[in-house]
Amino acid sequence: MDLFAQQWGTYRAVVEHDLMEHRAIAAATAAVLEEWLARRSPADPAAQMVDLGCGDLAQLAPLLRRLPLGAYTGLDLTPQVLPLAQRALGPVTYPCQWIEGDLLGWASDGSCDGSRDGDPQVDIIHSAFAIHHLSEQEKQQCLEALRGRIAPGGLFIWVDVFRNPGESREAYLQRYQARIASSWPQLSEQQKEQVSSHLAACDHPADRLAIAELAEATGWRWRWAWSGRHQAEAMAVLTTA
Repeated sequence: MDLFAQQWGTYRAVVEHDLMEHRAIAAATAAVLEEWLARRSPADPAAQMVDLGCGDLAQLAPLLRRLPLGAYTGLDLTPQVLPLAQRALGPVTYPCQWIEGDLLGWASDGSCDGSRDGDPQVDIIHSAFAIHHLSEQEKQQCLEALRGRIAPGGLFIWVDVFRNPGESREAYLQRYQARIASSWPQLSEQQKEQVSSHLAACDHPADRLAIAELAEATGWRWRWAWSGRHQAEAMAVLTTA
């Protein structure tokens, strides 16, 4: 089994056993998007959506199939997942494109007014469990850049893991790794080790309070739309201030 298949198998086990509350996240995402779309005027053009770190779309595809979007772009750093996402979504009434790329690169590749090689701003930006891989400085850069990429009145849905206010990264990692060891019996010991090693090497979750203050300082309005049971997973909804 190649490395991608092994790691993706572990990821799928986490999702299928709902160990990070993906089902509740999907329901919360649907509620936010459907409410936002319902408030739009019939005269508004159909919304353009970009999904940063789209993964295989296993959770989001049923929602996307029923949304009246004007276009959808799925971007992911791992090229192997893009055909999986395309297959999960299936035929829809709006155009889709699939891009191998880095979310910070997409956010930053353009002028400060939001243009990107002549591309228009987008109405909806969605990102789930991807931005926590960025450093603190990169998160600030990302928030600033995305503020320029969003259309007036647009919506940014940020699903991720976050630290409690004042909690260090080390304390967060210890707490999360203890959760994996004690309450994820559905995974094998090898799979648990894979997840714990990934956390230690790659995860830099933002402090909940500090990141909200930073977002507001960069021109966003911030609200928490959903928080999980474990004081880690959460969804923030950002709109233009």
